[in-house]
Amino acid sequence: MSAQLLIILVGIVLAGVSVLSSLGKKDAGTQLINPKVGIPLGVLGVAMIIYGSYTSDVAHVSSQMEQITRGNQIEIEGPVTAVKVISPVEADSVDCRILSMGVYPEGHEKDIWVVLKPSDERYYPQSDHTNTSYKRDGEWQVVTRFGGDLEEKYELIVYETDASASQFFSTTIQDWKTQESYPGLKDVEIPQGATEVDRINVYLGKNCRGVF
Repeated sequence: MSAQLLIILVGIVLAGVSVLSSLGKKDAGTQLINPKVGIPLGVLGVAMIIYGSYTSDVAHVSSQMEQITRGNQIEIEGPVTAVKVISPVEADSVDCRILSMGVYPEGHEKDIWVVLKPSDERYYPQSDHTNTSYKRDGEWQVVTRFGGDLEEKYELIVYETDASASQFFSTTIQDWKTQESYPGLKDVEIPQGATEVDRINVYLGKNCRGVF
């Protein structure tokens, strides 16, 4: 359970205590809790609910729109025979949040994952609400988030994965979000069911430290 959720739950309990303080009649001696105690607890409970909601992931998603840009794009000529990145392009200067896009051949059924490898030599699988890259009509795309320094080099690696490897990446991302820590994966942690199909180098066009 996250700290934000715990704060919200405690706030709800305190607000409930405040409601109980208003029940019954003082003259009849049936009040469950003295209002002098219940009202301040209710105010505190409401404040905790507001604070917990504001600092939660849900509040961040609803309170601000993520600014996503696109890098340069290459044109594909002829039939597509393999999974490939078409945007950004090799040596592109990219923003902190971009839409990585690519193509895949007809009949391709495996999941597609974009994984970033910055200067710390760790691997960071990328996802949006669908976890895996969105695929349709021979094209795929996924929101890709950078968090490094100006001009830092990133390797943008594309994997096609079986169900087991895809589940591993999804679970890893969820665990990182829950722990609010993103340590990255080591080489040996990349699952065997993930096969590299494309790789390019890109560079940050601005300082993206602390951008979430």
